[in-house]
Amino acid sequence: MDVVVLVKQVPDTESLIQIEGDGVSIKTDDIKWVMNPYDELAVEAALQIKEAKGGTVTILSLGPEKTVETIRTALAMGADKGVHIFDPAADGSDALSKGKLLAAALKTLPFDLVIAGMRAVDEDNYQVGSAVAELLDIPQISQVTKVAVEDQTIKCHRVIEGGTVVVEATLPALFTTQRGLNEPRYASLPGIMKAKKKPIDTLSLADLGIDPETVGPAGRKVKVAVLNFPPDRKTVKMVDGGNPGEMAAKLVKILHEDVKAI
Repeated sequence: MDVVVLVKQVPDTESLIQIEGDGVSIKTDDIKWVMNPYDELAVEAALQIKEAKGGTVTILSLGPEKTVETIRTALAMGADKGVHIFDPAADGSDALSKGKLLAAALKTLPFDLVIAGMRAVDEDNYQVGSAVAELLDIPQISQVTKVAVEDQTIKCHRVIEGGTVVVEATLPALFTTQRGLNEPRYASLPGIMKAKKKPIDTLSLADLGIDPETVGPAGRKVKVAVLNFPPDRKTVKMVDGGNPGEMAAKLVKILHEDVKAI
């Protein structure tokens, strides 16, 4: 069973985010970069499938040179090899362009199953996994919380509003991970040492046969108009009173006269 995991490097959610002077991007100089948390679930799922079925786990990632750090993290967890799509012309790609690049790379790799996080915590658009599956013309199952892989099929439990649905698809297929699927393992010291010797192949746009004009800023279908921080919260107004009835009366008066809610 050959499994490919799509992994993205994202800012640590505890990092202090600042907006660049252009108003449409963030400052990256002092940010700590980590593996997208939902992609950690994907790596763990792939490793569990490999342990049960045998085969290989390949990590595929798109991004700048420092993305190799996150690929090495996945290799330290137990993945076998990495593939890094690295080309400055791809910087600034939107979700569809990223899907196009990843799909092109996947066409050069053997795979029975592709696993991705359901979303990345930076852009939060839920689109890349679906785009990859569509471009590869393979089945896709999203927000999976339980998975079982047979020889030629995959059965997944996926979250829907108010419940869970069980979906089965033939391989090759792609599924995206939701919290609750597993608990990602930590990289051990021996794993970290072994990861330094595991291969990482680098692919450029030319290697993938991708026209630079169709990706990056030139190929964007969605453009960021402006970035703004959420507005500051208003000061909380405390309602006091000698008893619940008096407090309720004051609250109603505030909602009616000040807030104009009733």
